[in-house]
Amino acid sequence: MSTEYPVRAAAKARTLTELETRLVRCRACPRLVAWREETALAKRPAFADWEYWGRPVPGFGPADATMMITGLAPAAHGANRTGRMFTGDRAGDLLYATLYELGLASQATATGLDDGLELYGVRVTAPVHCAPPANRPTTGERDTCRVWLVREAQLMQPTLRSVVVLGTFGWQAALPALEEAGWSVPPPRPAFGHGVRTTLTPAGPTGAEVTVFGCYHVSQRNVFTGRLTPAMLRQVLAEAAYTAGLPVERPGPG
Repeated sequence: MSTEYPVRAAAKARTLTELETRLVRCRACPRLVAWREETALAKRPAFADWEYWGRPVPGFGPADATMMITGLAPAAHGANRTGRMFTGDRAGDLLYATLYELGLASQATATGLDDGLELYGVRVTAPVHCAPPANRPTTGERDTCRVWLVREAQLMQPTLRSVVVLGTFGWQAALPALEEAGWSVPPPRPAFGHGVRTTLTPAGPTGAEVTVFGCYHVSQRNVFTGRLTPAMLRQVLAEAAYTAGLPVERPGPG
């Protein structure tokens, strides 16, 4: 499958459900295809009895979400195993527990597709949909996968009001994608930082502003070293949710 597939397939999707169906068939990046499938066969001993997902992982959350969270890529033994973003690893444990605390998720835990988790007004996605070796996609893989995020944002355009971007890689991927999806990014392009926010205006005559929030990634390393604390994550998510019109208390100063 060539890199023409995601371009054609994403453009033809008229709903998020259709986009997800097309996305999970993508094989455009040979290195990522080989890695996700190799990992799904080799497995981690703790998950030896799992049938790994081993495919591109689609976004998760309601089609009319007003808030998007986008990170880096699926974890090899997390979302690549379970088939849902940030599900089955410690990064997801913190993210979904915080969303639950804010009233934006039905439960605090995320273990698999059949665990009953629902999100309220929030959609979780990524700029790269396949698990990469060493958790490091190449810039070429990022750019090939961008069409999926662009189309996802376009389909969410009627309701989308805020985007939380986890980490530098995600920031560098999200701003060009949002620009391509129909919002104007102010020059010079804002640099990533925890707590940074920038407001994008619609490039056309219709649409609404979207506020983009930077947040350190919820990786184990960032949490273990204290670079990102649960309170820091909660502050950014609460600010983004409030901006998106979701029913959370107005956050105080961080």
